Amino acid sequence: MNKRIFHILLFWSAALVFTACSDFQKILKSDSVDKKYEAALKYYEKKDYYKAGLLLEELIPLLRGRPESEKAQFLFANTQYFQRDYVLSAYYFRNFYDTYPRSEFAEDAMFLHTKSLYKDSPSFDLDQTSTYTALESIQEFLNRYPQSKNKDEANQMYDDLNEKLEVKAFESAKLYHQLRRYQSAVVALGNFQTNYPSSEFNEEAAFYQIESQYNLARESVAEKQRDRYYDVVGLYQGFVDKYPKSKYLRTAEGFYTASQSQLEKLRVSSAKE
Repeated sequence: MNKRIFHILLFWSAALVFTACSDFQKILKSDSVDKKYEAALKYYEKKDYYKAGLLLEELIPLLRGRPESEKAQFLFANTQYFQRDYVLSAYYFRNFYDTYPRSEFAEDAMFLHTKSLYKDSPSFDLDQTSTYTALESIQEFLNRYPQSKNKDEANQMYDDLNEKLEVKAFESAKLYHQLRRYQSAVVALGNFQTNYPSSEFNEEAAFYQIESQYNLARESVAEKQRDRYYDVVGLYQGFVDKYPKSKYLRTAEGFYTASQSQLEKLRVSSAKE
């Protein structure tokens, strides 16, 4: 009995799907612009963004000069956004508010353009060109609509993207240390602390800078060792002042002590000469 009920339900489900597809194909092939537009709105309201998008894409050139044209273009951009095609939605939202800067939908279109770019921003380990584009777009939106209902979300997106760039900058600087390119690491880790003075990674960056500087001094030719060990001492003293309770303190102190010892040996060796 249960098996029979299941087959009956399966049959009617398939029949409904077939009927729905058949109805959609009829609308799609219809020559009536009004009928298609009405159907597109109904599909959109039902959140069937794929079918709504297909109809609206066909309708946009046919609605030129009609009052429905503006709304159709905005809704079409939305269908791309809701289908998570953020590259296309960003393009269509930008095109919309460039075309209709005084539209009632212009602010929302500009915001959704920035949100599309935000969602399309890749993970920190990939190229961040699109992230910079998203940041510029968010700033443009906030400048144009400083009192927007979406300003808090826009500011949060801006902070999120900056945090991503911060993580990338730190990981890129640390990578020099991991690859034992110590001179580049010292410069990159120092630049990171300068560029991101409030970063939560600064303590770690400062420690790796000390370690990189120590390894650089240790691997240097004799005539460069003295100055480079002095740099270790200077970096350590700055580290202690800023992070007196750091979990890296004992290890950093080891580099400092070793550097002092090497400087003493260099002093003695120089005196004998």
